[in-house]
Amino acid sequence: MNKETRLHSLVNPNAKKLAAAVIQSGGVIAFPTDTVYGIGVSAFNKKAIDKIYDVKGRSQIKAIPILGSDVQDLDEITPPLSSRIRKIVANFWPGALTLVLPASSRLPENLSPTPTIGVRIPDLDEVRNLLRLTGPLAATSANLSGEPSALTAGDVLQQLGGRIDLILDGGPVFGGEASTVLDCSGEELKILREGPISLDAILRVLDEGN
Repeated sequence: MNKETRLHSLVNPNAKKLAAAVIQSGGVIAFPTDTVYGIGVSAFNKKAIDKIYDVKGRSQIKAIPILGSDVQDLDEITPPLSSRIRKIVANFWPGALTLVLPASSRLPENLSPTPTIGVRIPDLDEVRNLLRLTGPLAATSANLSGEPSALTAGDVLQQLGGRIDLILDGGPVFGGEASTVLDCSGEELKILREGPISLDAILRVLDEGN
């Protein structure tokens, strides 16, 4: 891999349009999230998803989660939500909670080795604005596998320059705690990764009004 990696400001509307064009052509972009910098491709483009594994040197046994801009994006990603999941979504999104849900048959099989997919809406307005232009993105951290997470656009360029098409610079992010991962694919809710949102907090919300 040795391509020109362009760098633009995230707050520039023209840069977002350029990023959307890159996504539509099957390319790879990097952008800040509310935790670390991520790289993303269209969640519906099988060949582009393969590029993420190649860019990062990532094992294909690891699923790639999806970032969406709004709850309506779930219509393309997962079957209709139960009232219980809708209540969780209403209370904790946008935010640091990834939900593992049954995957729609529309999604490429290389996104996940299981029939489920992780989905999150990030708590960062500029990124949600970007996602409204690009559509849902298969996204993961913008670093080589095993290397430190990227907290600046410069970190991304150092690790992935020449491997991806475009970096949107939103300034430094603060790392923070990775999102809570909640498995909602079965009857029992299970925490797969501890994060800022506890299972107790989720269960309290579900109990309200019962």
